[in-house]
Amino acid sequence: MIDHEHKDDAAVVAGPTPGWGLVLTADVIAPLVDDPATFGAIAAANAISDVYAMGGVPRFALNLAFFSDETLALEVLAEIQRGAAAVCAAAGVAVVGGHTVRDPELKFGLSVTGEVRLDEVWSNRHGQAGQALVLTKALGTGVIGQAIKKGVATAAQTAAAIASMTTLNRGAMEVGRRHGVTAATDVTGFGLAGHLSNILRGSGLAATIDHAALPVLPGVAEHLAAGLVPGGSNANRRFLDPAMAWHGPEDARELTLAIATDAQTSGGLLLCVADAHVAAAVAELRALGLPAARIGVLRAREPDEPDAAIRFV
Repeated sequence: MIDHEHKDDAAVVAGPTPGWGLVLTADVIAPLVDDPATFGAIAAANAISDVYAMGGVPRFALNLAFFSDETLALEVLAEIQRGAAAVCAAAGVAVVGGHTVRDPELKFGLSVTGEVRLDEVWSNRHGQAGQALVLTKALGTGVIGQAIKKGVATAAQTAAAIASMTTLNRGAMEVGRRHGVTAATDVTGFGLAGHLSNILRGSGLAATIDHAALPVLPGVAEHLAAGLVPGGSNANRRFLDPAMAWHGPEDARELTLAIATDAQTSGGLLLCVADAHVAAAVAELRALGLPAARIGVLRAREPDEPDAAIRFV
């Protein structure tokens, strides 16, 4: 029903029950933090999120571990799996198996299977001009991850980033369901602008983003000023620059575009919501403890604009 053509967050195939589909995804990441259980929890929340981004409910998971038992104790792997299992349990996901590969570079993730009604899938093709864009989590996990690796992130900055990355997007999906969301994506490795561009291409639209409305994790601005930009974020910026037009105050340009292209891990959902539902949806999201905000709008593309154009104001 949905494959990789429009860069959706997961595949959807027709299931055995009429009207229902299976949501299939896999995601593997390298460690962002030193604590193994926390790393496992982040990796699990990150992988499960792809199902929520399709409007689905995750059901089953397989662990995917890349691990060197020559350099790390097996207790480390057990702790990674313990952290992942706790997040899966909170999501109602049964971990039913997995696979381990001996690898000198530690990585961990999950293959996740969920379910969704076929007439309620949040595909990148279903954005509509005039819908508001609501972002459910703060941006900047890529920058803070770099700061953690360099040993310059404060305890408060680290805790805020970990809390964000280990928070499931289940509540955000449920709020979106109640308020008629038609398209969504989770903001991960391609950054806010990159994942938004997938919706814009799939739906044949453009977008306007309010630079002042973007929720940002504490410490991101100072670490960006110090040059802590992940390699993936630099690649995002180079790829997306032709489609991003700046119409805001010049002194906010570089910071905003760096944040908008920051490569995220276990980021929030970007929801396409009818404007009449935005206030209620944002209020419900904030009641869940999420720093949700209306950050922009989907609109028709103007004749002189490039494909998937994003205008920052």
